[in-house]
Amino acid sequence: MKVFDIMLKSINDVKDFVNIVNKYDFDVDLSSGRYVVDAKSIMGIFSLDLSKPIKVEIHTPDCENFYEEVKPFIV
Repeated sequence: MKVFDIMLKSINDVKDFVNIVNKYDFDVDLSSGRYVVDAKSIMGIFSLDLSKPIKVEIHTPDCENFYEEVKPFIV
């Protein structure tokens, strides 16, 4: 499992991030405060506070390709 923080500053950032996550078979969770949502759910992401960094939890040991694709969002 890998954990890091991201920022999604616009609607296009959310859309691009969800498109990247949906390319992969493993589970990815996003958490903000006490709320945890599936990163593949665009509606779930919009329920989070996007003005603050969001914690990403990747549930697989083999996530290097995914990590490289989401690097522009990492804070």
